[in-house]
Parts: sequence; C-alpha cells; structure tokens
Amino acid sequence: MPPTIRKLTGRIGAVVDGVDLAGPADPSTVAALRHALDEHKAIVFTDVTLDNAGQERVAGWFGDLTTAHPNVPAADGTTNVLAVDSETSKANEWHTDVTFVLNPPQLTTLRSVVTTPYGGETLVANAAAAYRDLPEPLRALADTLRVVHTNQYDYARPAAATPEQREYDRVFVSTPHETEHPLVRVHPLTGERGLFIGGFAKRIVGLPNGDSADLLRVFQSYVTRPENILRWSWAPRQLLIFDNRITQHYGVDNYDDHPRRLNRVTVAGDVPVGVDGRRSEQLVGDASHYSRVLEVAA
Repeated sequence: MPPTIRKLTGRIGAVVDGVDLAGPADPSTVAALRHALDEHKAIVFTDVTLDNAGQERVAGWFGDLTTAHPNVPAADGTTNVLAVDSETSKANEWHTDVTFVLNPPQLTTLRSVVTTPYGGETLVANAAAAYRDLPEPLRALADTLRVVHTNQYDYARPAAATPEQREYDRVFVSTPHETEHPLVRVHPLTGERGLFIGGFAKRIVGLPNGDSADLLRVFQSYVTRPENILRWSWAPRQLLIFDNRITQHYGVDNYDDHPRRLNRVTVAGDVPVGVDGRRSEQLVGDASHYSRVLEVAA
C-alpha cells in the first residue's frame, strides 16, 4: 500500500501514515516520500520508534549523510547526529541549515527526544511560495542578486546566557565559512524558484550595507508570511523532514526553562544554481570534511 498523505496547511506540510520506518527501504515508498517533499516541502511522521541509528538509516534513504556540522561536534557516540539542545542553543531565528557552505544539505530530519509541556514548536516556511508572492518588479530584481552567507553570526546572547550556550557560540564560529549564493535558487528536481536567504545571509553583493539589509528584510518578510508557515507542535516519537533547499525554519523559544532536545541528521546536497544558471561560490573555508558535493541530489 502506498503511504497516506494528509495536508496540514494549504501551502506547506503534510502528515505521512502507512510507512514502516523501522523496516528496510522500499524504492516505491522512498519515491513517494520524495514526491511528497517536492509537493509539501515538509512531512511529518508520528508514533515512530527510532533511535539515532534508525534516524540515520531513514535519512540515508534520500542520499549520503553529512557529518553533524562543519564546526559543532556530533552527539556522543555518533558521526552524523547533531543535538539541537536547549541547554546549549536555542535557534530563535529564521534560517536554512548550513547555508554558509558551498553545498548546504538537501534535507533535514529532526526527531523529538525531549519535548516540552508547552511551546517549543518548530516553524517551517515555504520559500517557493514566498517567491511566487513577490510583485513582479521584486521578482525580477531578486532573480539578478547574489548573497554572501556566513557562519560568523552575531548571536547577541542576553547577559543571563549560560556558559554552555556561550561555548556553543564560540565553537559555531571557530572556523569561518563564507559562500556566495544566488538570492533565488532553482530547485534541481522541481524547477521551482525559491528565496534562498535566512539568518546566515549577511549581505547582497554589490550593494551598500544599509541598502542590502533593507532589501533582505523585504524579501524575508515574504518568506515569513503566516500563510507560508507550518507550525509544528512536538510530541514524543515524531520525525519531521523538510526540504532544506526551498524552506526556512525557526525553533520557537517559548517554553521557559524546560529542557527540549531534537536530534538532527542532514542529507548531503548539491551546489545551488541561480536563475541565470550560475552556481554558488565558496569564498572562505573548506567544508569537505562535512559534506561531499553532489552534482544533483535526487
């Protein structure tokens, strides 16, 4: 039986039933899940029984895995698992994962390990819908622009930040990475155009800093329109997979001091290509230890 797909919103997100994630990969099932990701951008599995190895195995259905992160160490006993843990970091910022390297991950998987009694949702936004929402003059401008992404991120932690959080920030920026990407990325499988920006986008090439920041804010405001967003409330034994090539996401820090942990595994991706066919270019750093570069990640 093929998987059952149930839409969660009009523009993004679906729940998938009828897939045995503990079993071996079935090519027809994997193809159906890829099609669901192409259409819905984010898919959710509930009531799953997976450990770290199981999550790595399911992520591997879609391609080669990256290591946990270019700079941040993997979770204990693993190579590919990053602990998204409230004790060390709260990603209270819209972003696409690891866009400061030449080939950011094609897919991100998040598995609930410790959930909160309230809050702690993950928001996922459809960057293709955002592009389609742009007025024609803004779309035409966006198609021509290039953006520098960097991990040299200003976290601006509050004074009450813990030593663990400050150490995480130090490690995150310890080796600089910087890449120039097209502002509009063409998805290699669907041909859709999406706004490829987010929290690691530092500046638009060729513009003064002030103009660059203003334009990035305008484009970002289309990504984060409420109608483009899936707001997923976590419960135990859930797995969320989203297409990192054409989404942004945001972990909401609205759960007070309760512990929260998601384990993340990402799948290696291709080098982004703009509307003009021009590929991204690495400016600073070498992330070959993190992810091999795929020509097209199917």
